[in-house]
Amino acid sequence: MKLISVKENPEYMNQAISFFQNKWASEQSMMVYEDCIIHCISSPNPLPQWYLLMDETTVIGCAGLITNDFISRMDLYPWVCAIYIEEEYRGNAYSSILIDKAKTDAKKGGFSHLYLCTDHIGLYEKYGFDYIGTGYHPWGDQSRVYQLTV
Repeated sequence: MKLISVKENPEYMNQAISFFQNKWASEQSMMVYEDCIIHCISSPNPLPQWYLLMDETTVIGCAGLITNDFISRMDLYPWVCAIYIEEEYRGNAYSSILIDKAKTDAKKGGFSHLYLCTDHIGLYEKYGFDYIGTGYHPWGDQSRVYQLTV
């Protein structure tokens, strides 16, 4: 597996935009991923970061490292977001490759913790995340909030 940081490898920008949009965007949110990924490349800030996980030349996963994952806990950051592994590759702990890169980049950016919001119970605990409470999304849903020391 090969991990690609789009910020460090801007030649993957269009591939990243397409993959994130395909896996996470609705018709109304397509531009969110495109705009954020485009602007991360030229930003002097450590955030945001967007990652692709590749098997040879095939993208099989993705994740982001962002300031807020559309959740009420804006006092917490950075957030790992949009973690996705293609179904046929699941069960191999490939998410840990993406999470480890996010941890490394968060630490490099001067952060001591990493956060995640999800409805999954038992999955991210395997990677060292601890449940710390509930957060609320602008569209009315709520998610479990997890913290990981980097």
